[in-house]
Amino acid sequence: MPSPGPSARKSRRLAELLRLDREAREIRREMADWDFIRAQPPRVRAALEYLVEDDDLYVAARIAGLAIEEMNELRIRARIPKVI
Repeated sequence: MPSPGPSARKSRRLAELLRLDREAREIRREMADWDFIRAQPPRVRAALEYLVEDDDLYVAARIAGLAIEEMNELRIRARIPKVI
């Protein structure tokens, strides 16, 4: 039986990466302190919600208008884990 071609391997790898991304998002959603997040000003709240969904600290900091270090401190206070 011939081995799967490069296209099939790429499809399986992509499906695996999408699954891992979905699992990481679920972990962030479950562990986040939603009361803290909802109590924030609108831009910071939007940035924290974005961080939960997409895990992009740089973009979240831009949304909030904060430095990356400040955004990371808010991430910690909001109990949003870095899922690796």
